[in-house]
Amino acid sequence: MNQESPPIQKEQWRNFWRLLASTNPPKLLLLGVLILSLVNTGASLIVPWFTKNLVDVVTVSTLNTSVILLLIGAFLLQGLSSGFSHYMLSFAGEKVVSNLRRRLWEKLLKLPIPYFDAHRSGETISRMTSDTGIIKDIIVTHLISFFTSIISVIGSIVILLYLDWQMTLVMLTAVPITFLIILPLGRKIYKISKGLQDEMAGFTGLLSQVLSEIRLVKSFNAESHEGEKGDQRIQHLFKFGLREAKIQALLAPMMTFLMMAILVVIIGFGGVRVATGALSAGELVAFILYLFQIIIPFGQLAQFFTSLQKAMGATERVVNILEHEEEDHVVQKAVEDPAQPILLDDLSFSYQTGDQVLHNVSLTIPSGKVTAVVGPSGSGKTTLFSLLERFYRPSSGSILLGDTPIDTYNLKSWRTQLGYVSQESPLMAGSIRDNICYGVEREVSEAEMVLAAEMAYAHHFILEMPNGYDTEVGERGIKVSGGQRQRIAIARALLRNPNILMLDEATSALDSTSEKVVQDALNNLMHGRTTLVIAHRLSTVIDADQIVVLEAGRVTGVGTHEELFASHDLYRELATQQFQLDESDSNQVDSNEGDKTES
Repeated sequence: MNQESPPIQKEQWRNFWRLLASTNPPKLLLLGVLILSLVNTGASLIVPWFTKNLVDVVTVSTLNTSVILLLIGAFLLQGLSSGFSHYMLSFAGEKVVSNLRRRLWEKLLKLPIPYFDAHRSGETISRMTSDTGIIKDIIVTHLISFFTSIISVIGSIVILLYLDWQMTLVMLTAVPITFLIILPLGRKIYKISKGLQDEMAGFTGLLSQVLSEIRLVKSFNAESHEGEKGDQRIQHLFKFGLREAKIQALLAPMMTFLMMAILVVIIGFGGVRVATGALSAGELVAFILYLFQIIIPFGQLAQFFTSLQKAMGATERVVNILEHEEEDHVVQKAVEDPAQPILLDDLSFSYQTGDQVLHNVSLTIPSGKVTAVVGPSGSGKTTLFSLLERFYRPSSGSILLGDTPIDTYNLKSWRTQLGYVSQESPLMAGSIRDNICYGVEREVSEAEMVLAAEMAYAHHFILEMPNGYDTEVGERGIKVSGGQRQRIAIARALLRNPNILMLDEATSALDSTSEKVVQDALNNLMHGRTTLVIAHRLSTVIDADQIVVLEAGRVTGVGTHEELFASHDLYRELATQQFQLDESDSNQVDSNEGDKTES
């Protein structure tokens, strides 16, 4: 086990320095901080020497003004250099962590969907906030002080050897003892810190999940259940905090005891040497002051190594994100002719769990026509859409636009051709205007936006809102109804003007009145485009140019409604059941209206 530790530590160091270098730190500023810190250290080394002269001069009753002035000058120089270096270092640290967070943010936006399938959003948020904060702490608080502490220790030891080498050697016996204490405790702090960061990420993930679905929690009276889960996380954090506190509680008094023991020995031994005339009183005072110049930096070094262990754990997780495979945005080939058929050639797909969702799907989606995909839940319809959007890569087979595989096109260019309207129709927090224009990189005129809203049958209800197009929709569009959300999403797709349209059960969650309005808006959107529709309600797709039946990831039928109704058992069964239900619902509505009339 011990034989494996050095390479791991070496790799951690390499990752840490490489991560810092990749953030493009302000090198000149850091150099200035280092110079000022060296000036500060130099001034602090001069002060005890002047103090020695001052004590020796006072003992012979002759006060030297120049010594006092030099001592005051050294104090001023130390204070000014310390203040400037602290501000500059804080600026450099904030700049580094800002660049690091920017890199992480850009990386997160380029990560493929499978990454987000495997990692909870709260954990990723923790990496962006908590872990980068730990890395910033070591830069701002400890990094420069690490170098200046070493210089201070070395400088003090050299001067102490000059003053009295025998007392210096007595003092240096504490150095190996100090390292014997720090190193094993540092390893424990690393393990605890790593576990603490994991637990914090898990707790952040739970918070993110519960707060985003707070209505679900309350409607199912799940407060106590979620409260227990949160309490468990908080207890784990508490235990990790206690474990860290125990080590700190052990480390601090041990270091204090060791340093106090050295101080007592030095004062006792120094008193004897002053009494014998081997050392002057001023030299003893200087020796004690230089001893503090060693003790304080040693404490800072201990804190540095403790923080470094924490930073190593944080670095490991940040580097894992930064080195994760991202979506391919390098390919430059643009889509030139989107008005071509889409071919699915022997397409198969399995998720990372290993479950195969699609099996050897071969299909032609004609250009400019409507293709509907129907089938039982879990048959792979939405997965098919995800593959078309290039959220995932096929396990085997390929998807082609004409004769060209779609993965040879630039990802941005390909997705520009697509317009996606889903059952949920997610909206971003912001105004209706922001959501309609979302993702459009050009300047959108008011007339364009209003036209898109009118074609989506959204303009009228938007004008009735308190602030019209500037009305806030709330987090995830909670302040507007389901039908209104759908029509805003359709307006967004119309403004995007896609060549290939994908509708994923876009009306399944709506009441009959809203469905009629949304269906009219969808008809406007579908006109003249290659359209793929996923629908559970067959009544919405019976007029499709082509209907594809998908069962357990396999295509079992392709044709028009009439052809499939005549030849496909599952389709006939689904159609018969749904049309009977639709007829029953219609009769119920008529009956209710008749009752109202009679009354």
